[in-house]
Amino acid sequence: LQTMSGNEHDWLALKPQEPSPSQCCGSGCKPCIYDVYEKELAQWERAKAKQDKSLLMEKKEQSNNSELNPDTFTAFNISSVEQLTEDTYQYKFELPGNSSLRLSLGQHIVLRGVVNGLEVQRAYTPISRGNAEGYFEVLMKCYEAGLMSQYIKTWKKGDMVFWRGPFGGFPYQPNKHGELLMLASGTGLAPMLPILQSITDDEEDETFVTLVGCFRTFDKIYLKPLLQDLARYWNVRIFYVLSQETSLEKLPWSYQENTYTGRLNEDLMKTIINSCRRRPFVLICGSSAFNEDMRRYLKAAGIEENSCFVF
Repeated sequence: LQTMSGNEHDWLALKPQEPSPSQCCGSGCKPCIYDVYEKELAQWERAKAKQDKSLLMEKKEQSNNSELNPDTFTAFNISSVEQLTEDTYQYKFELPGNSSLRLSLGQHIVLRGVVNGLEVQRAYTPISRGNAEGYFEVLMKCYEAGLMSQYIKTWKKGDMVFWRGPFGGFPYQPNKHGELLMLASGTGLAPMLPILQSITDDEEDETFVTLVGCFRTFDKIYLKPLLQDLARYWNVRIFYVLSQETSLEKLPWSYQENTYTGRLNEDLMKTIINSCRRRPFVLICGSSAFNEDMRRYLKAAGIEENSCFVF
């Protein structure tokens, strides 16, 4: 049996590890973690062929840069943790100086966590404005059995967390659409907020917005003060659909006229679309089951596929 030479052993130790399926967040990132692996593997193969380890150095230099990067993870400090409902938290992360993430609208970033020795990656959309300086904020829901949730639940102020990105996003242009109809379920609200705030921040942008937020109960509605503020703009309407509330009587009266109980179904979708001031372009974000249902109801209401964007 031929034993491996020390040199061969060194090279094997430097070979990039192929990602496991749990490390892919499934959000269609460009580059995906598998693309990053292919690139690092090709780099390793070139270096090994030339027996020159310095060719592996370029990726190391990148990672201690304080800027967000799609290829490598960057560490960010948690500056505050706020619990919004029993299972949903708002985390604030520090950015060096008054730098900004410079995200375009609705872009997501990918979090890396290690749980029981298993690396997991998930995508989240910051809810802070893309040009916010010195910080960014992310809305996160923790699930009982979720691997990433177990990791997130341990976070405290001052912890370091690793993110890469940005990816995706909705190519929004002011006044391009007469009306945006935003259909959001739970934390699916996240990508809608930066778009909505960019419209209300821009006096020249006269796009109408109808946001439909689907939650289980009134207590589960996130960020009520922010949503109430946004609903005061002349071009913004916000409706709530509460699947587990049986009557509106217990709600504050300011919510009663724009809240529906039960689920967002085909009839309610038609009612909302008919009340839109212009023919809407639709943005959808929720679970895959929610997204599927919404597409079906929209089709029944005569909204074409090319008038929808799913986050």
